[in-house]
Amino acid sequence: MKRMIGTAIFATALCASLSPAWSEEPFTTDFRIEDCEFEADGRNAYFSLIPGDQLVLTSEEDGEEAVVQITVLQQRRTITFTTERGRTLRVKARVVEEREWEDDELIEVSRNYFALCDQTGDVFYFGEAVDIYEDGEIVSHDGAWLAGLGGAQPGVIMPGSYLLGARYFQERAPGAMDRGENTAMGLTIATPAGTFHDCVEVIETSPLEPGHESLKRYCPGIGLVQDGDALLEEFDLHRDSDDDE
Repeated sequence: MKRMIGTAIFATALCASLSPAWSEEPFTTDFRIEDCEFEADGRNAYFSLIPGDQLVLTSEEDGEEAVVQITVLQQRRTITFTTERGRTLRVKARVVEEREWEDDELIEVSRNYFALCDQTGDVFYFGEAVDIYEDGEIVSHDGAWLAGLGGAQPGVIMPGSYLLGARYFQERAPGAMDRGENTAMGLTIATPAGTFHDCVEVIETSPLEPGHESLKRYCPGIGLVQDGDALLEEFDLHRDSDDDE
């Protein structure tokens, strides 16, 4: 991942928009996305876009096992949208696939579109394609969205600088409005895949689901290690991108 002269200027601007803002403050929507040069490869401390990287998280409740497999694919998607300031951007985003099973039955496949802001290390979220399964058949695409369609705008899935108390929109579409709040840092998390230190916590909420919260914890150099009750079971990470596209 290349770094540009002037990075500190852009980082300062974005840090101001994501400065600590406790629960009474609104969630950030202005990320100065026009100032970014985007990469489909790379990683920040807590989020990888390196093709081949994979995380597997598992949980068990009432004897039923749930498995989530997250894989950074070789595939990229070009997304064109107009920002709220009226500038048209064309971004090559990395496709990250998430598959979910319950008791060995596939229940959901989503393909998420992310890109890394070169100036700040923030990972932006540009949309997702969703397939919901029942009995092996696709029954809906609930939750799908794409920047540029229906007024949707990108959000930030993981800031390059973790600022305690920061609140920011991750999804910005009529049917997808997840938000993140940075609620803890310096955590030690024990998982079946190992014990990790200096981890951070993000609580996700949505105005579309009042009262519902989702806890996620990320560890440096690894990524997501806890999603609700699900803990990291295994991981396979590549230190350098081998994307030949």
